[in-house]
Order: sequence, then C-alpha cells, then structure tokens
Amino acid sequence: MRILIVYGSTEGHTRHLCQFLARALIGAGDDVTVYDAASGMAGLIVSSFDLIFLAASLHVGHYQAGLVQFARSNHEFLNTAATAFISVSLSAAGENPDDWEGLEQCLARFLHETRWMPKSVYQAEGAIRYSHYDFFKRLAIKYIANKHGLQTVNSRDYDLTDYDALKNFVLSFADGERPKHITG
Repeated sequence: MRILIVYGSTEGHTRHLCQFLARALIGAGDDVTVYDAASGMAGLIVSSFDLIFLAASLHVGHYQAGLVQFARSNHEFLNTAATAFISVSLSAAGENPDDWEGLEQCLARFLHETRWMPKSVYQAEGAIRYSHYDFFKRLAIKYIANKHGLQTVNSRDYDLTDYDALKNFVLSFADGERPKHITG
C-alpha cells in the first residue's frame, strides 16, 4: 500500500515517532512517504495514497498550525479516505480523568475546526525534552510533571511513549485497510 504520514512537531518528538512508524510500515512491505506539514504541501497529491496518517503534538491546547491547515484544506478527501489521527501529548501518559477529558476537548475542537473525521484516533504519550527548553519552559514543564506525579530532573530528557502500543495501533489500522483477496 502507498501510505502517507503527515506530521506537525514543535520539538521533534512527533517527527521522531513518525519516522519510527514509517520504518515499521516499510518493514511490513508498504511504500511510505513522511511529510512535515510545516514545509508546505506543494506537489503532494493526497489522492495518490491508499492510507493517510496525520500526527501532531498538543501544546497549550492546540496542534501545530501547519497540520491544522493541511487537515482543513484536504478535509473533503480525508473524509472519504482511510485516515487515522495520532495525537501526541504529555497528558496521554497519565491516568488523570481531568487530563483525558481535556484531551478529548482539544481533539473535538481540532476535528470541528478542520471538518475532518478520521476513522480512528490514537492518543500517544509525549516526551519531556528539557534539553530543548529555555529556562522558563523548563520550570513550567517541571511543574506540570510534578503535578502529574512524575519526578524529573532538568539534566535529562524523558520519552514517555509506549512504542509497542503505538506500532500495534498503526500496523493494525493498516492491516484493516488492506484489500482483501479472496481465492477460490
């Protein structure tokens, strides 16, 4: 299958996840194109793909503008195609019902804003990348992590993603969309 992965990433973790997923899909025999929504989509023909994943990280309640624009601009085709959305956030790493309710609200706002209805959605755990933050953002993220019961130190980064679960979601979704050949 020809698979397109379009992502929005602020600090690089979502890009890293999409590259990981591309390797898994290529290993399953698929032809995969990974595209950064921030780079513009000139020359990209979304209708030439059999399956499309969109992935974006959540920051202060919003996804990256480039990915939002891509989904909005292509919503008519995306709504008829085999599509899935991967939302990446620190809140997905926790079990607090209020955090999960907030994730659902952000997702609902995104889907309303873009008029896109993916066939499936996966909430992926994000990362704490202290090495990428300025002083004030380190303080804010440390506060948020502590509030959620994560004891962290500023001298290292933390990847909270469950890679096996994410890979299983993507491969299962792709397998469910593969054409079924009946022999007889």
